[in-house]
Amino acid sequence: MADIKYYMRRIAGINLDHLKEAVNAVHERSGKGRVSTFFDMLGCMFRYGAGYYDYLIFDFAHLTAAQRATFVTRGVSRKMNVYLNDPAYTHIFDNKDEFNKLFARFIRRGWLVLAESSEEDVRRFVQGKKEVFVKILDGECSHGCERIHMEDWPDFDKLYEHIRSGGFGLLEDVVDQHPAVEALHPGSVNCLRVITLLDDDGAPHCLYVVQKMGMGDSFVDCNCMFTPVDVETGKILYPAHSGNTPLGVVYEEQPDSHVKLPGYQLPFVKEAVDMCLEAATAVPQIRYVGWDVAISKTGPEFIEGNTYCAHDFWQLPPHTPTKTGMLPVVCKYAKGFKR
Repeated sequence: MADIKYYMRRIAGINLDHLKEAVNAVHERSGKGRVSTFFDMLGCMFRYGAGYYDYLIFDFAHLTAAQRATFVTRGVSRKMNVYLNDPAYTHIFDNKDEFNKLFARFIRRGWLVLAESSEEDVRRFVQGKKEVFVKILDGECSHGCERIHMEDWPDFDKLYEHIRSGGFGLLEDVVDQHPAVEALHPGSVNCLRVITLLDDDGAPHCLYVVQKMGMGDSFVDCNCMFTPVDVETGKILYPAHSGNTPLGVVYEEQPDSHVKLPGYQLPFVKEAVDMCLEAATAVPQIRYVGWDVAISKTGPEFIEGNTYCAHDFWQLPPHTPTKTGMLPVVCKYAKGFKR
């Protein structure tokens, strides 16, 4: 009954213009008829929990029923979060001050919780620095995040008023990024996304690693571009995919820096994964986490942890040559989970 109510809400909330765009995009890419595509999309929603964007981005038009059943779709992702993560504990990851305090040993940069800091504390923190980050406590995907260039604020009183009036809760140093990571897109913090899962016995496993990177004038890597990384070698495996996944755009090189991506060697990847596996056991009630890890000149450090991970990172066509999704891997470790 709960699933029926969920799908009825999904149907009621469909944006018809976006649905039409998705049907047209599938038609143009596959050559299949619009009407048959629409009804196949509808069937996939009920059978696999796949929205029309899932159908488009995972190229369901060219997959068999058996292949489709292996994908973590939007509906499956929702069920995973309900099954694996206790909502009573998600606040630890949702609130940046709580996260930084619990995982302080994995954070190399300096930071202040503004509610616990005086004006003089803030003055001392920013003194002599070229730039800092301010963040709202419960923001995600860079929302409520601002990179402050100190040369733009010669008057500290005005800067302090800006920070206080802006609703910011956290003040942080900018990561001293490793040159090999900085080279991907200078000017943005280019994080690894490391996805971990605690198995039924509480042991941590790494499911997947991607390298995110900024584009254009972005100072963060959110929704820009990403590509899978080999955990053992630390090398980028494939061309990068656009963060706007429905576009289906793939990049052999980063378009701003022109770094050739497949085979590019990244530093401290194994150390980053080991750090995430250690951290994954800190809150056993949260079994499924997507960690954003910056790579500094001296090693990995956390930016944040996400209890609701973007399911498209794992399984896009350019990165899944076997046309097999990640659901079998999830079920290997969470044996009681049912799609």
